Amino acid sequence: MESSIITQVQREDSRSSSKTDQVNKSSPQKPGSRNIFKKLICCLRAQDAQLPTSPTHDALLAPEDNGTIAKVPGECLLPAVTSQDQGKICVVIDLDETLVHSSFKPISNADFIVPVEIEGTTHQVYVLKRPYVDEFLQRMGELFECVLFTASLAKYADPVTDLLDQCGVFRTRLFRESCVFYQGCYVKDLSRLGRELHKTLILDNSPASYIFHPENAVPVLSWFDDSEDTELLHLIPVFEELSQADDVYSRLEQLRGP
Repeated sequence: MESSIITQVQREDSRSSSKTDQVNKSSPQKPGSRNIFKKLICCLRAQDAQLPTSPTHDALLAPEDNGTIAKVPGECLLPAVTSQDQGKICVVIDLDETLVHSSFKPISNADFIVPVEIEGTTHQVYVLKRPYVDEFLQRMGELFECVLFTASLAKYADPVTDLLDQCGVFRTRLFRESCVFYQGCYVKDLSRLGRELHKTLILDNSPASYIFHPENAVPVLSWFDDSEDTELLHLIPVFEELSQADDVYSRLEQLRGP
């Protein structure tokens, strides 16, 4: 089970060719609504687009050696590690299609309805929670230093996270402005966090978001509305094992198998 979960990056979910497609399908058919929603909740790559290649040393941020603390101009994205998180692995967790799915279109069973002002108009965003997200986040908060990192705008993602994370699992929240825009994608560059890379993981449904550091990734299938989904439940034992790793690279390699 653990090996199959870790190797999901090689599987193609026919329902999730991109976040853009699902947002477009769920948006009401009125002028401008789809574009507004796309701006609010980021899609990381266009339909059928190839993933960007890994950055070279000529890119804005050269890749760091495995296990080193980020050495980039300016301040690190994360504050100093608190006493309660000393010695813990840092886990970067995505929001949309990983923990929740959101839409402008009214959803009768929405878990949250979040008002968001966009271009002077208040829009209602309907949010569904992924099955077992509460249990998953509670356990993650016990094991790791958890960081929310989304390419969506803070005006949407912050109030959604307020409602989702009632127990304060996320120590820090990072939004679109903390991403690196690279070859048309918003990439979450782990080398800018200020944490040791061999003690850092990222959970995200889009491989484009961790293209700089694929060796740190725990892939998860995109989620939209499947009430029978068990991805997060099955990931709990995987992360329980990873929490004991001295080096996430070697442990992830073991879980991926031959």
